Amino acid sequence: MSNTISISPIANPDAGAKPAAHQVLGACPHDCPDTCSLLTTVEGGVATRVQGNPEHPHTGGVLCNKVSRYTERTYHPERLLRPLKRSGPKGSGQFEPVSWESALADIAARLKAIAARDPEAILPYSYAGTMGYVQGESMAGRFFNRLGASLLERTICSSAGGEALVQTLGAKVGMRVEFFAESKLIIIWGSNSIGSNLHFWRYAQQAKRDGAKLICIDPRKSETAEKCHEHIALLPGTDAALALALMHELINHDWLDHDYIARHTLGWESPDGGLRERALQWSPERAAAVCGVPAEQIRSLARDYGECMLKQQPAAIRLNYGMQRVHGGGNAARAVACLPALTGAWRHRAGGVLLSSSGQFPVDKAALQKPELLGGRQPRTINMSTIGNALLEPASLRFGPQVEAVIVYNSNPVAVAPESGKVVQGFAREDLFTVVLEHFQTDTADYADYILPATTQLEHWDVHGSYGHTDALLNRPAIAPLGQAKPNTQIFRELAAHMGLAEPCFSDSDEQLCRAVFGDKVDFQQLLDKGFATLELPDAPFAEGNFPTASGRCEFFSARLAAEGADGLPGHVPNHEAAGTSDEFPLAMISPPARNFLNSSFVNVKSLRDIEAEPVLEIHADDAAARGITTGAVVKVFNQRGEYRAKAEVSARARPGVVNGLGIWWRKLGLDGTNVNELTSQHLTDMGRGPVFYDCLVQVQREAQAA
Repeated sequence: MSNTISISPIANPDAGAKPAAHQVLGACPHDCPDTCSLLTTVEGGVATRVQGNPEHPHTGGVLCNKVSRYTERTYHPERLLRPLKRSGPKGSGQFEPVSWESALADIAARLKAIAARDPEAILPYSYAGTMGYVQGESMAGRFFNRLGASLLERTICSSAGGEALVQTLGAKVGMRVEFFAESKLIIIWGSNSIGSNLHFWRYAQQAKRDGAKLICIDPRKSETAEKCHEHIALLPGTDAALALALMHELINHDWLDHDYIARHTLGWESPDGGLRERALQWSPERAAAVCGVPAEQIRSLARDYGECMLKQQPAAIRLNYGMQRVHGGGNAARAVACLPALTGAWRHRAGGVLLSSSGQFPVDKAALQKPELLGGRQPRTINMSTIGNALLEPASLRFGPQVEAVIVYNSNPVAVAPESGKVVQGFAREDLFTVVLEHFQTDTADYADYILPATTQLEHWDVHGSYGHTDALLNRPAIAPLGQAKPNTQIFRELAAHMGLAEPCFSDSDEQLCRAVFGDKVDFQQLLDKGFATLELPDAPFAEGNFPTASGRCEFFSARLAAEGADGLPGHVPNHEAAGTSDEFPLAMISPPARNFLNSSFVNVKSLRDIEAEPVLEIHADDAAARGITTGAVVKVFNQRGEYRAKAEVSARARPGVVNGLGIWWRKLGLDGTNVNELTSQHLTDMGRGPVFYDCLVQVQREAQAA
């Protein structure tokens, strides 16, 4: 394969002076449901523009504000373009350039020595800096499997909701996103779609123009909530109570599809008490007291949802991951995922629920990661959401060896992991050997012993699925790697060679890896020709049941959860730190992303950071007045874990009793060298062992102004 493909020459009046521009098909690599198809314009080997591919229906030529500035990120003046070795104290950010050979030889020697004692003392740490299957966990997975390193439980974003779908629907599956355009009621639950799911919002707007009602459920009055017909501003972590109250009303008014329930669900009625009995315990009044919303608003929502069933109109729920970042997040996602089966919404192609479509993609992870390289070993697993504790844990029979080396790629844990004071303390250990593969000198890179320059999406091959639609995409490199940057895959190939790992699989090229992602399940030639291929799936996949569960039914009752000692039915699980339970820390805090950032990516892109200006804490006028806080004042936000500072914005976006700490700023670009994760905890969710970023109590006070 060639490294670029010209798909449409661009008129150039000065064609004699420089080569004609051409466009290269690619895919957005970032952690977003939309997975856009990209067109990169290249002139003389330089990428001059990144735009959406108008031929890709889900992208439609439209990109978000962040990715439309991708050339600014790729050619950023602070881009890392050669290997660096630490020359000062950990955290100082002091490094000196070294050659690739010197860096790889030293890293290999250090890892070999640790692996000789106990390979489980080596830990990979990665997540969704790229969502690509190839630059993510292909060659990296092979490398760490061959070493026998500790396994990483990758939980930091979506594991509670993902496990909830598996326990209820059988996999991460749902309705097809394009059919939201035909829905008559759309409930946007725990999502600021305008900022985090732009192309779904285009479908929702089409439905709205055609008469659909849009309702947003979110503690924050987001940009999306403002543009919906109704906003339900519930307290964080109370979504399951709301869903159960909706079921209560569906039962009381007989807004139920009894035939669908009988034939395609499991656990509705049971001698031991099924979901029906549990739901009847949740009157709107009871839920209203828990959720902090009027009972009549709950009744109205249930009426809207139930009447769609009576009128045989499609009702759709777009669920997103914000609502599952609390103690009871898995139960909440389970409860919401049960709703479409009660009303038979799945009968319509424009009905049902969508949280993630990633389970639809036939990814051959074994072909990519080669688990056979473990040779029968069963290394321990360390949860990435508790990395702060893990790095500070001494060796013991229970824990195993102390973590001696961390290889970080596609992630920035010092900024994004919870309880970052402990994360910093762990990475600051002088006896911890840390290697970071990066584009920029992030907060985490400041603590590295070596920083290895990685390529951006414009410079390497990759294949992508999606968790918001059902198209597979191919990314071709548009330009040659800048400076001495190398793809993740190549870095791990070369590390394997320096460590004497001679298995043939370490010689597979990126093109071979791309072909291995789906094998023969997706037409690779179509990916080459168009940049995307749509999976062949039914329009209404669960119209006649056929859920990918063991029973083939939507499982209100999960026998697997019950066998593990958990509740087999979804229920309301209160927050670890529920609103109103602490006099010392009376405010609940959520930390949704700032609109122009994506996790900690793009924070260092000046044009985007200039829009965000400074870290902001949105606070309701009542809470602000009680503390003498006005817009623009610097406030200290704190709890028992730490403190950080932000600029207050007295705003109707915050509901009473809840503050919104918009993130995720790099710590070193914040007001005091910290960010919102100084306050979040390492508690975990009820299922999926995920983090509880939105389950956090704080106090806020105005900083005294300097004399």
